[in-house]
Amino acid sequence: MDQASDVRTLALGETSGTVPLARDFTRTALTEWGWLPAASADRRAAAEDVLLVVSELVTNACLHAEGPERLRVVRLTGTVRLEVTDRGAGHPAPRTPHRAGRPGGHGMFIVQRLCLDWGIQRVPGAPGKTVWAELAAPA
Repeated sequence: MDQASDVRTLALGETSGTVPLARDFTRTALTEWGWLPAASADRRAAAEDVLLVVSELVTNACLHAEGPERLRVVRLTGTVRLEVTDRGAGHPAPRTPHRAGRPGGHGMFIVQRLCLDWGIQRVPGAPGKTVWAELAAPA
């Protein structure tokens, strides 16, 4: 991982309204970094992609991983890294084959399509995992 120029961390735990809270937290970081309000349609689309990926990662942790514990938003040179730590043992993956128009199962497919890279980090002997995703910073 590149040298971080800014890191924002939000403890989630047993909070209600977790997904909107995570989106608002991320939107605030993007605003403080000058990415919002966006000066162009491309910058707005890049910021909206970041917010969508946050929503998908936090939603997956809520639905499939015993809930999210922490969101980290990391500004790097040219990218933003999102990290959602949860308590679950599962392994997120895009549903294959992807079925457009069918409900559910689109979260990790969306993450895969929008991100430069994504993956899973586990700490040996510790419960849960961190699902991370990196997106291009708004140009």
